[in-house]
Amino acid sequence: MIEKYLNNSFFTLYFLPFFLGCLAVLSFQPYNFTFINFFILSFLFYLIIFINKKSKNFYRNKPYKKNLFTFGTAFGFGYYLSGIHWVTHSLTFNDSFKILIPFALVLIPLFLSLFFSLTILLTGPLLKQNLSSIFLFSGSLAFSDFLRSKILTGFPWNLWVYSFSSSIEILQILNKLGLFAFNLIIISMFMMPSIIFFKIKLSQKLSVIFLIPVVLFIFYIYGSYSINENKKKLISVKEKFNVKVISPNFELKYGLSKDEIKNRLIKLIRFSEPLQNQKTLFIWPEGVFSGYSYKEVLEFEKNFSKNFQKEHYILFGINKLNKDQTGFYNTLVVVNNKMEIIQEYKKQKLVPFGEFLPFEKILNKTGFKKITEGQGSFLKGDSQSNISLNKLNFLPLICYELIFTKFIQKSKENTNLIINISEDGWFGNSIGPHQHFAKASFRAIEHNSFLIRSANKGVSAIINNKGEIIKMLKPNEAGSIELNVPLVKSNNKIKNDLIFYILLITYILIFIFNKNRQ
Repeated sequence: MIEKYLNNSFFTLYFLPFFLGCLAVLSFQPYNFTFINFFILSFLFYLIIFINKKSKNFYRNKPYKKNLFTFGTAFGFGYYLSGIHWVTHSLTFNDSFKILIPFALVLIPLFLSLFFSLTILLTGPLLKQNLSSIFLFSGSLAFSDFLRSKILTGFPWNLWVYSFSSSIEILQILNKLGLFAFNLIIISMFMMPSIIFFKIKLSQKLSVIFLIPVVLFIFYIYGSYSINENKKKLISVKEKFNVKVISPNFELKYGLSKDEIKNRLIKLIRFSEPLQNQKTLFIWPEGVFSGYSYKEVLEFEKNFSKNFQKEHYILFGINKLNKDQTGFYNTLVVVNNKMEIIQEYKKQKLVPFGEFLPFEKILNKTGFKKITEGQGSFLKGDSQSNISLNKLNFLPLICYELIFTKFIQKSKENTNLIINISEDGWFGNSIGPHQHFAKASFRAIEHNSFLIRSANKGVSAIINNKGEIIKMLKPNEAGSIELNVPLVKSNNKIKNDLIFYILLITYILIFIFNKNRQ
């Protein structure tokens, strides 16, 4: 019955993979229907083998390798169109950018779909209905995710493992394996149900499929034990620091006047409600002083000294001129009650087109500029140490940097907190802010440290070292949350991707061994 429809080349090569790719978005935040990936990846594997078999007969008008490339592109286009279409919302804040929305909506997913189409093109001809082929295809998908996270500026958004973002117990193994190794294992489990299409005994099929709940159950038991043990350890943590997270829910606008900036500052101070003689770190989001530099905001110093005390520190995002005054950094600063900068961090991972313009000299001549306010691109910050503040030794991450596990891997051994500030107003009421926030728990688990997140029009939260949300403010919810945060040092974080490399090589060797034996 199913082959009747699959013999239609348009249905099989275009519509069906596009539909499957679109369906995958339901497995991520805010939907969290993780189970559909078992169907999507298993059926994807079956269809690739079917196309190999049928290309010579039903799809004679095209070589089968071209069919595989077309199939992979259609799947990837659906996957990214549904998963990241919300990025085009950032083009609605400036009338000159609105004309680009149709192009961005098509070209960005189409470019990213190459990670699927090239993977399927290269491995598709080798796949057969056997277990070693599942290992090969799982490894190739995981490797394409790895490459997507590293090459050019990197874009590790919606890796398959993020579909488990609501399963905190299962995610605890992240701290032992690392993100990409765990992603490989998760892809393998999603692929295992494809064994039902194999021409083997029913008992063999059931035994393989039974491994899926067994492995997940083992992860769950380990995770539950780890979380319960952590609760006991946190009671004995003596070093703590009071942290207050502010989410002002400001509208994202260009060209704010000084009076509007002053009103924003007054609102931020009101939400902060600083108490005398209580040492506190107040965390404001990125972009609260939209379009203004630190030097320009300094004229409001009296508002700081009037409302804050010596025991208070205020952290926020601001534009800051470089020493040569030739450009600005997107900067996270910690200031005292006199608005003097104690320490600062310059953003290292800039958003393409959002914060810097690739091929800037050429594109500027055509009238293009970066999406954020101002003409020139932001300068890229150099790698630097953590920010130390009394007992605090925290890893600063600005907005987009939250999705990169490399910052966790390279962080200092004595890091005892992660702080992320963000401006998610660029993406409106879409699924974007939810997907962005989902990565926060992963970083906390990987590093085994509390993570504090302050986002304007996004999710602000205090997350413990096991990825559990202690307190949170939802998107478009204004207010503050506060906690005397235990300062947990990371003793066993993954420092590199060695485990991923070992697993990947093992998968390839399994495939080669079985192919030679056959």
